[in-house]
Amino acid sequence: MQRSFIDSYRISRRTFAAAAAAAAAFGSSLFAAPSRAAEPEKRDVTIAVGGKNLYYYLPMALADWMGFYKEEGLDVRVVDFQGGSKSLQAVVGGSADVVSGAFEHTLSMQQKRQPMRAFVLQGRAPQCVFAVSRKAMPNFARVEELKGRRIGVTAPGSSSHVIANYVLARAGIKPNEVAVIGIGSGAGAVAAVRAGQVDAFVGLDPVISQLEGEEAIRIVTDTRDVKASDALFGGPMVAGCLYAPQRFLDQHPETCRRLARAVVRAERLIAQADPDEIMKHVPKAAFLGNPELYRTGLIKNRPALSADGRFPEGCAEISAAALASVNPALADFRFNFETVFTNAFVDAAKA
Repeated sequence: MQRSFIDSYRISRRTFAAAAAAAAAFGSSLFAAPSRAAEPEKRDVTIAVGGKNLYYYLPMALADWMGFYKEEGLDVRVVDFQGGSKSLQAVVGGSADVVSGAFEHTLSMQQKRQPMRAFVLQGRAPQCVFAVSRKAMPNFARVEELKGRRIGVTAPGSSSHVIANYVLARAGIKPNEVAVIGIGSGAGAVAAVRAGQVDAFVGLDPVISQLEGEEAIRIVTDTRDVKASDALFGGPMVAGCLYAPQRFLDQHPETCRRLARAVVRAERLIAQADPDEIMKHVPKAAFLGNPELYRTGLIKNRPALSADGRFPEGCAEISAAALASVNPALADFRFNFETVFTNAFVDAAKA
């Protein structure tokens, strides 16, 4: 029987681990025994996320579904919220340890004097799609026509809200010149668009692929395409990541290293495995009743997902510019870009 990529990957890891242990026992120089790894400072970790079934957070979610956190000696509980702003509130309020959320939140929280730091990247581009409802605006021609209209986002204050404001701002529309409505990121968003409750919205797959297949929307801006995203923002507008309060990283470095390693393992699988193999580990609820649709969305979004968990140089500056374009209060704020992300945990995990 031919093994799947994922099965072969697991077997190769087990085989290497067994060989290394045996060689170490016999004092072999070929597989020299590594120094004893530090124990995780905190084994029970709660991750807050705004839409676990989204491709935006697939590396974090797949690491959970495939048991990678457990293999790292961690007992991770993923709690789902409606939108990234709600998951951020959970960590600020102390009911969660880590956020699986949008990178730009680390910048907005610095302005609020509540330092957060991202430590493993999930998305190279936002993967958000700005689309117009064909039902609400059948004759849509220009973004300028959206002034005074209803704009749907996953949740007010979320990354989709920032993208919406950014696209509108480029057309000369101010945030207070539209009505922003939270419609979620799943079946509720699909229902809202079908019912004509919003005129335009920013969403993610599989919602976008489903509505696109129904010819219910007209796509205006698509950041699932990394090149298109880089062109829109003038550089790498990174997206989903794991971030946490700086004090959590300071107090739990080994825990964070193991979290990073689990996510990077998932990223490598996503980049290399056949979509059908990946889908075997995805809950059916994520398919929205249509596995083929989910597969299509996975193929469209996979190029925008990170394959190594590292943050590219200049990403913080690009995100700050996008935030400042929709929030004038941030335009003059002097960010410390070096403190909003780190590649140290990912690099240490690889080592």
